[in-house]
Amino acid sequence: MLLGLEALEDVVEEVIKRAIKESRIFKNREVLSSDYIPSKLPHREEYIKRVAELLSPILRGEKSNNILIYGLTGTGKTAVVKYVIRRFEEYRERVGSNNFRFSYINCRNEDTNYRVLFKLGADLGVRLPFTGLSVAELHSRVKEFIEANGLAVAIVLDEVDFLVKKVGDDLLYRLTRVNAELTRGSVSIVGITNDVKFVESLDPRVRSSLGEVEIVFPPYDAVQLADILRERASIAFREGVLGEGVIEYCASIAAREHGDARRALDLLRLAGEIAERDGSSRVEVEHVRKAREELEMNASVELVKTLPYHGKLLLLALALEGGYAESTGTLYMRYRKICESLGIEPLTQRRVSDIVNELDMMGVVTARVVSRGRYGKTKEIALAVDPDTLLKALSSDSRVGEYVRVLKDSRGR
Repeated sequence: MLLGLEALEDVVEEVIKRAIKESRIFKNREVLSSDYIPSKLPHREEYIKRVAELLSPILRGEKSNNILIYGLTGTGKTAVVKYVIRRFEEYRERVGSNNFRFSYINCRNEDTNYRVLFKLGADLGVRLPFTGLSVAELHSRVKEFIEANGLAVAIVLDEVDFLVKKVGDDLLYRLTRVNAELTRGSVSIVGITNDVKFVESLDPRVRSSLGEVEIVFPPYDAVQLADILRERASIAFREGVLGEGVIEYCASIAAREHGDARRALDLLRLAGEIAERDGSSRVEVEHVRKAREELEMNASVELVKTLPYHGKLLLLALALEGGYAESTGTLYMRYRKICESLGIEPLTQRRVSDIVNELDMMGVVTARVVSRGRYGKTKEIALAVDPDTLLKALSSDSRVGEYVRVLKDSRGR
């Protein structure tokens, strides 16, 4: 036991020494974080100009437009809005103006009406108790502060669809109608969402007010992603450490996956970290391949954690047969066999079909209705993630894992 402890201490000591030593790979790895807002946003200049123009009345202390911004993950929506906010706030400090404020709120973090209003109040400088007030009272105090100080306020609600799905659109209604109650000052809303159908879930009164101006951000293509990566890499990495084709490979992978700049940045950053762990002096394409596997594994594990038990069993039934089922009936028969092996009661085929639809909406599987001519229509189902990666993720599940490991051992995998 003592020898084991000494060996463990040596391992930790080695990690500490590596960690405190200056990196041979990175100059500033924070630049590759999705939260980092660079001084340049390649291929988003026209959107920067558009957002800045729409928000510009706030510089005069006037109400700016309400804006609803759509786009897939990693298309630069948040970066563009934060960039414009930063430039406007720099102007405010430069000229000493105090007649406008911004409040950026991520609705995935501030996921209740109370928390949103509390964050808004904190950004404006309103003293509020973290608990103990009603939402109506909290709203009233924030409104009174805006009026008393004659402030023009722009509230950015990032991932606003997450808040509405969780608690409804009552707060949005209050915020879009507050200007009618103010004698001084104003409030405008910038909503950011990945869900193009988001407005369909809103009350018509909220929809008409919130969507005064709508902007859609398209995905990046491979060439644009490569430009973004080069811009960041020049600041993030030491000179000469990136191997040939690394940036292009990261860009091509992300371009195939909906043009997601976050994905491209994560791949490049993780590839650098893997190269560093391996003791390599350069980041090569092989490190990107390892990074991709690691990211997919991490994403799959997180996804599996959120699924109900029978959802995991359905994914297992797909993954064990190469990630494809020619029909819902075929998938159901595989699922029933797994349930029998585990000694549990299977769900009905109708309920399984509902779960498949839910997994399809989550992007875990693709379910496509195809015509078989005189044999009618059927639904083909395929995994949207690598089957082996998913099996590894399921192996870490406490209830499904042992079955997966035994089955893989019996198959010699």
